[in-house]
Parts: sequence; C-alpha cells; structure tokens
Amino acid sequence: MVTSLFRSPLFLVLTLWTAGLGAAAQFAKIVVIFPELQAYYGETGAASGYLVTLISFVGMALGLVAGVIAIQIGLRRLLILGLSLGAAISAWQATMPGFEAMMLSRFIEGLSHLAIVVAAPTLIAQLSTGKYQGAALTLWGTFFGVAFATVALFAPTLIAAYGIGSLALAHAIYMACIAMVLAALLPRVDRNDAPAWPSLANIARRHVSVYSSPFIAAPALGWLFYTLTFVSLLAILPPMIDPAQRAMVTAAMPLASIASSLTLGTWLLRRMSAVTIIIIGFVLAIGLAVVLMTFGVAAWLAIALFASLGLVQGASFAAVPQLNPGLAERALANGGLAQMGNIGNGIGTPIALAILALGDGIGLPLFIIISYSAAIATHLFLAQMRKKRSAA
Repeated sequence: MVTSLFRSPLFLVLTLWTAGLGAAAQFAKIVVIFPELQAYYGETGAASGYLVTLISFVGMALGLVAGVIAIQIGLRRLLILGLSLGAAISAWQATMPGFEAMMLSRFIEGLSHLAIVVAAPTLIAQLSTGKYQGAALTLWGTFFGVAFATVALFAPTLIAAYGIGSLALAHAIYMACIAMVLAALLPRVDRNDAPAWPSLANIARRHVSVYSSPFIAAPALGWLFYTLTFVSLLAILPPMIDPAQRAMVTAAMPLASIASSLTLGTWLLRRMSAVTIIIIGFVLAIGLAVVLMTFGVAAWLAIALFASLGLVQGASFAAVPQLNPGLAERALANGGLAQMGNIGNGIGTPIALAILALGDGIGLPLFIIISYSAAIATHLFLAQMRKKRSAA
C-alpha cells in the first residue's frame, strides 16, 4: 500500500514540482546572496551580473532543442540527467572556485535547468490527465516564486552558520535526493520507437515548424511577453514605493501571483480554456497599468498587477496539453516556453531600465500596456489560425 501511494499520480506530480523548485533555486541561490558573492569575488564589475544571467543564455539558444532531445531519449531520462548534472554542478560551486570557473559552472548549469523545465511539466501533464490537469500545471507554475521565497528565508541563517558555499552544497544535496526519488518511482518507458536523431538542418527546420504552428507555439509566444515584464517589474517597482511599505510589497508581489494562480486560476480552468484565462489576465493587467499611468505607483497597485499576472502564469502551462494532445508536441511546446521565457527574462529588465532612464513617468506603464496588448493580439491571431486549420 505504501509503494502504491508513492507511485500514485498525486505523489509523482508533487515530487516533479519539487524538481521544479530545484530548477528555480538554480537562479535563487545566486540572486539571494548576490551581494555576498560580489564581495567574495572582489572587483569583477559588471561581469558579476553574468553569474545570474549565464544560465539563461543556454535556454535562449537551446530551449527547443531540449524538447527534441526529450523526444529522442525520453522524458524520464532527460529529467534525471538534468537533476544529476545540477547536483554535480552545485557540489562544485560549493567549493567556491575562481570567478572564471564559477562562470563556466553557471553556463553548464543552464543545461541542467533546461532539461528540468522541459521534462517535468510534460510529465506532469502526462500523469494528471482529466479534470486535475489544470490544477497540477497551475501548481507547477508556482515553482519560481515558491523557490525564491524559500531560499530567501533560509539562506541568511545557513551562510551565517556554515559559510557562503553552504547554500550551493544544500542545493546539491537537494537535487541529488530528488533525482534518486524520481529514478526509483517514475515508470521506465521503452524507447525502441524513438525516431532517428535529427541533423542540424532538421533541427533548424523544426524551429520553423514549431513556431509556425498555432498549437505548439501559442503558449510560448504569449509567455514571451509575460516574462518580458515579470522579473523586471519585481526589480523595478519596489524601489518606486514608499520605503515603509517596500519590504512588504517585495514579498507580497510574487505571493499574490501564486495565490491568484492557485485559487482563481484553478477555478477558472474548470470553466473555460487556458488561452481565454491568459487573455483575461493580460486584460486585467492592462487596466491596472492604465491606473498606474494615471496615478503613479502604489503598494496595492503593484500587488494587484502581480495577482492578475498569476492568471497568465498557471494558464500558460495548462495551455500546453490543452492545445497539444500528443506527447512529442507537448515536449516541444514546453521547450518553446523555456526558450521564450529565457529570452524574455534576458532582455526585459534592460529594456525596462532603459525606459526608466528616459525619466518619463508614463514610459514604464506604456511598456506594460504595449507588451500585454501584443500578447493578446498574438493569442487571438493564433486562435484564429487554429480555427481555420480545424475547419479545413
């Protein structure tokens, strides 16, 4: 009975979610102690910023390739390889190697991160069919916020007691444990039916076919505009708020996103399509951006904006299986999500900071309005394409 419990879809989904927490912690373990790392490595200047962003560069270039690899070697194998590589890299980082070696480790770690964020949600969708699928993928969508909050809570005590490298060591142990649990519990799948490995030319053509598909590309293309603003707003909005409320708002923004995704988002997914919920979330965010443009930044407004984006967050992952019944198409769609997400995270903050540097008070809300309007237009256009293809 205990064995059947551990192999139940619910337990496996929760364990796959914990794998996602480990992937998000690959960012959080650097961001949360970034000042301490800068002090440790000394005069590295702007190059120290690459300790955060190098992990994203792999996803920018290879997000869709990871989906192709998942089809070739299997989701289970890709996930366990990603977790194992992540554990090994974190163990290396715990030794606090030289700056150049640490930079190299972050680049390699991008491969681990990409493998996890492509394989885990695809497996979750496979395990949680039926009416629970939307809720399971909404839970998956919270992994980034939950991991950041958890690391921020425990990191100061850990490094105060055991030193700066202890956070990476704790992460290595965590990733190794999750890898062993999933290796033991996830069912093995015969891969004798895997297609031949594609050539580079075929991979290039695959990119074209995926991003021209209104079914596979839709979640990723909408996600691009979400990630273009999400991280940048987390960094930019709190300093614009009354200092007495700043700490509260910094914590409340991602928590509001998680709360709305798990509550209202899950409830809506039982009543309407994921794409419709994504559009509703963007429409609400545009309305709040108009208020922001009119009255300026306020604590309640920043929190409400992130609550509206929570609808986009969970529904974007839920849209993958809704639009793509085939396992191969889902793997490619999640690869596209990873790729577009890394592009959005990589360029969004520099764009927002450049807009702020112009000193125009309407620049930031206008950036939000334009980004989310483009997301809505993209989803509506792709929905029309899907309708035409279905009617043909």
